[in-house]
Amino acid sequence: MNDREFVEQVRARPGLYGLNGTYHSTATFLIGFDQGRSGGLFRGFDEWLAVRRGERTNITWYAQVFLEALPGVALRGLGQPLTREQDQAAVDLLFTLLLSFLEVRDDRRALARMYADHEALK
Repeated sequence: MNDREFVEQVRARPGLYGLNGTYHSTATFLIGFDQGRSGGLFRGFDEWLAVRRGERTNITWYAQVFLEALPGVALRGLGQPLTREQDQAAVDLLFTLLLSFLEVRDDRRALARMYADHEALK
C-alpha cells in the first residue's frame, strides 16, 4: 500500500485507526505515522503549502492547515477544543491538501518544479 492509498483509507474509515474525528487526533496520528516512516509522508509538505500560498512561513504544516480551515479562530495548541463543525472542516481540508500534495510529491518533475518555485519565493 502506498502513502496515497493509506491516507485515503484513514480518511474513509478514521474509526478503524482509532480516530475520533477531531483535528487534533487526526494530525497527531499522521505525525506519528510520518515519524514512524522517518519523515517520508510530509517531506516537502511545508514547502508545497508555501508555494500554494505564494509566501514562505515558519509555521508548521498542522498550524497552516488549521489557520486556513478556520480563519479567525486563534490557534492555542493542537489539543484545543473545537466544535464538531470546526473539527470536520479542519480534518477535511487536511486530507484534501495532503492528497493533493502527494500527487506532486510522487511526480519527480512536479516535485522538482515545486522546490524550484519554493526557492524563488521571497
